[in-house]
Amino acid sequence: MSTATSVTTSTDLGTLALGPLVFSTHVLLVLLAILLATGVAGWFHRRRGVDAGPLVWKMIIAGFVCARLVFVLKHRDIYAAAPWTAFDIRDGGFEPALGLVAACVIGAEVARRSDALRRPLLASVLAGLALWGGGTLALQAMAPAHAPLPDVTVRQLDGTEIALARFAGKPLVVNLWATWCPPCRREMPALHAAQAANPDIAFVFVNQRESADTVRRFLAGQGLRLQNVVTDPAGRLATATGSAAYPTTLFYDGAGRLVLRHAGELSAATLRDKLERIR
Repeated sequence: MSTATSVTTSTDLGTLALGPLVFSTHVLLVLLAILLATGVAGWFHRRRGVDAGPLVWKMIIAGFVCARLVFVLKHRDIYAAAPWTAFDIRDGGFEPALGLVAACVIGAEVARRSDALRRPLLASVLAGLALWGGGTLALQAMAPAHAPLPDVTVRQLDGTEIALARFAGKPLVVNLWATWCPPCRREMPALHAAQAANPDIAFVFVNQRESADTVRRFLAGQGLRLQNVVTDPAGRLATATGSAAYPTTLFYDGAGRLVLRHAGELSAATLRDKLERIR
């Protein structure tokens, strides 16, 4: 994780850094929406004596479980090899639209059978959805449209300097990482396999603020034969892209425009899901 000391946002407003802590703005929106929905339900309980809180939580849990289950089934070949990883939600692998549908179906069915719950439940759900939807639209409006690949020079392990733009021309994955970063180390096998399996997509591994010798020793020790490993001794790429934590992975389309950003560890499933979106 980087040592950012102020509140910053990423280039596409995908992350928020507060001191040494880094959050996804989309995750924060979901949490705030849940707090608002449960808060509205609590207000109705205190003022009107009708408690829709348990049903709101049932909808939330069902939505999350359904969103995760659909994602796991979509990539069942990957999870079949290591079934326990389906429970590790740190990779952010969800299908939110289907989860939302499942939650709404459950809420509608219960509300249909209970007139007393209908109004507080509707108010709670609409409040949460309004915050989540409005916040998402605001982030999209504030984000720069298709941020271009930064004009940054990086250094190959032999010391030769090259422009990052040299790797453009086809879909591009840029991984910012460091050898001391545990999630960076854990995700490397998935990135290694993806690079070998997707020759139509360029992968660049931009080490941040470490020496070429350190990088070489790490790769040799891990038995990794990655292509396009470069160093960024001054961390200029992290600054240019607003990447406040490692690992951060940036996904560019064939025209060199930023399409997706992932802050944190990638699993094989989430990586494949994002590659499909830039291909």
